[in-house]
Amino acid sequence: MVLNKNTKNPFVIEGYVSPDYFCDREKETALLTRHLTNGCNVTLMAPRRLGKSGLVFNCFNQPEVREAYHCIYVDIYETKNLDEFVYEFGKSILAELRPKGRKVWENFLNILSSLRSIISFDINGNPEWSVGIGDISLPDVTLDEIFAYLNNADKPCLVAIDEFQTIANYPEKTVEASLRKRIQNCHNASFVFSGSKRHLVAQMFTSPSRPFFNSSAIMGIEPIDRNVYFDFVNRHLSPIGKTISREAFDFVYDTYQGVTWYIQYVMNMLYTSFSPNSVLVKDDVESVVRDILSQHRFAYQSLMYQLTSKQKQVVMAIAREGKVGALMSQSFLRRYNLGASTVQAAVRTLLDRDFITFDEGVYQIGDIFLAQYLMMNSKV
Repeated sequence: MVLNKNTKNPFVIEGYVSPDYFCDREKETALLTRHLTNGCNVTLMAPRRLGKSGLVFNCFNQPEVREAYHCIYVDIYETKNLDEFVYEFGKSILAELRPKGRKVWENFLNILSSLRSIISFDINGNPEWSVGIGDISLPDVTLDEIFAYLNNADKPCLVAIDEFQTIANYPEKTVEASLRKRIQNCHNASFVFSGSKRHLVAQMFTSPSRPFFNSSAIMGIEPIDRNVYFDFVNRHLSPIGKTISREAFDFVYDTYQGVTWYIQYVMNMLYTSFSPNSVLVKDDVESVVRDILSQHRFAYQSLMYQLTSKQKQVVMAIAREGKVGALMSQSFLRRYNLGASTVQAAVRTLLDRDFITFDEGVYQIGDIFLAQYLMMNSKV
């Protein structure tokens, strides 16, 4: 099969395109939209790659939201301190306002006096975020200016902060409390606090000792219903004369635990595969998965090279188990010839570097493709 150059792959892997390429989440979108348009902050919890960001952008795209609000999305996953948080926050606001005209973004820059002299402009006179992280010498002052803008913007603002639990690891120990105070006094904005490490997010918002205790509605999202997803996939395969068998789709859904990103990735590759079958079957899926893992092999080899032999041993043990509830159990330790102290030390590092995750009492490899690669290359 050869695709027309104008044919768009409907199985989007990164970002949000439009409702046509967004599968289901109708109830979640309606609830999130209702909360935000009623001035309620929301904590959104789900494992990584299940579709939290897509849900937020789908909410931002609703008719009652799109034109009535400034919708700001801030990803703080890679931030390490308050300076970097402020950097990403300011950058995200300018990115949202820049296409809306001089009057809109000029209001922001006039309030952002601590950085105004650093902002550069392109040949058309539009502002560019040329600020370096090192330029934010007074992050608390700049953060005050950002919140002053949110409170005085020409439209109400919706602010989604992704991987919000990251702030708990900042060296500045008062970030939670200072952010809570600023948000509490910001009456022109509603916030989404999105997080993938559910136990950490839950502690932040349900523990009476934490500043954000009882400060928002709490939403969780589950995998998309498999029947709904199956119909979505076949609807988008039909224009190219393809369908996927129920057995093949269930194999994809179960292998990747219903996690949206992996299903989208496999379907994206299947969409452009050269299978002669009009009905895609399990063999087609397995062929595509082998291609995906082959494409990732150099990255995965590099990742594994960074680990000590003991850490590799623990990673391989978890990969073979799939999911592990009791890493310190004698049966697990004996089965993989591990010592308790070795496992404890390795797990701390592996969790910190996101090789493995711990959620709802279960440890597993954070990247399912990596887990598959390890099982296919057990001598790694």
